[in-house]
Amino acid sequence: MNSKVHQGHKARKRFGQNFLHDDYIIDQIVGAIAPSDDYTMVEIGPGLGALTGPVCDRLQKLNVVELDRDLAARLATNPFLQDKLTIHQADAMKFDFASLLEPGKKLKVFGNLPYNISTQLMFHLFEFAPVIADMHFMLQKEVVKRLSAGPGSKAYGRLSVMAQYYCEVVPVLEVGPEAFKPAPKVDSAVVKLLPYEQPPFPAERIDCLSRVTADAFGQRRKTIRNSLQHLFRPEQLTELGLDPALRPENLSVAQYVALANALAQQKE
Repeated sequence: MNSKVHQGHKARKRFGQNFLHDDYIIDQIVGAIAPSDDYTMVEIGPGLGALTGPVCDRLQKLNVVELDRDLAARLATNPFLQDKLTIHQADAMKFDFASLLEPGKKLKVFGNLPYNISTQLMFHLFEFAPVIADMHFMLQKEVVKRLSAGPGSKAYGRLSVMAQYYCEVVPVLEVGPEAFKPAPKVDSAVVKLLPYEQPPFPAERIDCLSRVTADAFGQRRKTIRNSLQHLFRPEQLTELGLDPALRPENLSVAQYVALANALAQQKE
């Protein structure tokens, strides 16, 4: 039996497919998601429906965004699920999640995300943070570490700052490779992202925050005096209460927002 074939579907490497099959883990994830028709429910990358089925048991209606045509077609003909599913055969990285909104409801988004796109996909989803109640994702454990890392740690980087700007980040559970077919070579973990009603440190321009974090962490080993010298003079950093000799991983989210707002002022 080919270990890459699960329920008659051959996992596709280019889509980063690993299918969840451990019922105990699935129950825990569905419990964390807490599906409810009080929200517009959205699953990204339902695959063979490991989460889709148990989530649908608690719902009348679920939106799914699936890139793989074969898998989208399988779901469309699933006798137990077809009446509840609205299937969007589309690339989640380009998908307009706001188009799914229903009057008076926020989105609840979940998925077992393909590891090769998880970071870019989260950056895309953060753009919809104001209309999202919460997100639950199965990710590579390393990515969850990066999402939840605080300043001063090796895992802390641009993803940490951007995620924590928009959301409270709550690690939910760790999942070993044996819960999937084919088994990935890495450990996985489920994370909960709770978008803030109002970011605790509002940035005037999100493109400035994006720029400052990209430029700083693009040269992690350098001090901010060097990595941000094209944007700020050392005395400007000092005026913002920042030691120019700090490295990018030493700055808090609030400090990155202060830099971004100073950059926004300069651009005006």
